[in-house]
Amino acid sequence: MKRIYSVLVENRSGVLSRIAGLFSRRGFNIESLAVGVTESDDLSRMTIVTDDEGSEPQRIFEQIRKQLSKMIDTVRVKALSPTECILRELVLIKLKGDINSAALLCIKHGARIAEYSEDTVTIEITAEPEKVRSIFKAFDEFEIIETVRTGVISLQKGSSSIK
Repeated sequence: MKRIYSVLVENRSGVLSRIAGLFSRRGFNIESLAVGVTESDDLSRMTIVTDDEGSEPQRIFEQIRKQLSKMIDTVRVKALSPTECILRELVLIKLKGDINSAALLCIKHGARIAEYSEDTVTIEITAEPEKVRSIFKAFDEFEIIETVRTGVISLQKGSSSIK
């Protein structure tokens, strides 16, 4: 099961390294990590996605949440389940092929063409992680030259907030 940590931290150098080190020291793999400045320049928000591993995943999940909360640069930590938040990921995929064939698949899957040349097409997808995986399968008929993914970002549904 995916575990999501939404972490509000002070926007200082070294914070990302210390938080990544916390996961590393415990042998806990980070599947996705996205960081960006918030509406306040002195705060950044991290979305960290992990996958359950080990014999006691709930205990480990709670232990990491508590340890993140104790870190000096951490303002607030919220542990979220995938059902209680909106998840999105941005992906760019450069394909070898013509624009007409790619355009049909883009329309069908809600992607858009970001750039094209004589023999390549770069598409942009913003979607839930599961949809991103299915879109990759849809573009299997093309030769994928390269891809880049932002990592998952999330916001809690409804009126709840990390603040």
